[in-house]
Amino acid sequence: MVRPTGPAAAADSAAVDAAQGGVHIGAQLKAARLARRMTLAEVALESGLTKGFVSKLERDQATASVASLMRLCQALDIPVGSLFHASTGEVVRHDAYPAINFGGVGVVEYLLTPQGEQRVQAILSEIAPGGGSGDELYALPADVEFVFVIEGRLRVTLRDDEIVLEAGDAFTFPPRNEHCFGSALDDGTTKVLWVFAPALPPEAGLESEPGIPGAAQAPTVRSRRDPAR
Repeated sequence: MVRPTGPAAAADSAAVDAAQGGVHIGAQLKAARLARRMTLAEVALESGLTKGFVSKLERDQATASVASLMRLCQALDIPVGSLFHASTGEVVRHDAYPAINFGGVGVVEYLLTPQGEQRVQAILSEIAPGGGSGDELYALPADVEFVFVIEGRLRVTLRDDEIVLEAGDAFTFPPRNEHCFGSALDDGTTKVLWVFAPALPPEAGLESEPGIPGAAQAPTVRSRRDPAR
């Protein structure tokens, strides 16, 4: 096995060497894997390690070489240094929401959860009067969709039903059922919080919005509200 070289690799190696003796990293490895909804087998395959060895690392029953640990971090898409301190969460400040394009007309949307988080996903929508996903019904590959109207009025159309949600109302439903939505206001903005569990996969349809501050942090894939794209 060839050990990575270069200034960045040297810094990572020093960090690993300094921490291997006394810092337990199993919990951080497991948390990173679960956040990306990866199995032990998937991580093992991506990193070139065995499933049993990865499992032992997560239980702090084995010690990895620097090269192996760096390959694990590549498989999990995390920086090596993140393993040597317990995560206290990731803050997304109110003035730095990554803007995304989830399709629709008259809708501005922001991703509130970290880009790498795959267990749950939260999106904030600001919908202009007459705006929404469009009249065509669509379905999403998630188990649960939670809708909370922060401000304004939202119309959610299911195949056989139409529901109007006022500010403060919440609605939970299976997003695999075809649906669409739109503002039910003649004037003013409707603000809505959407929560999906698990997070929508990249191919389901988030696009970064070019030219908007913070957009570079958002995933780039096609829109899910425009089947013709």
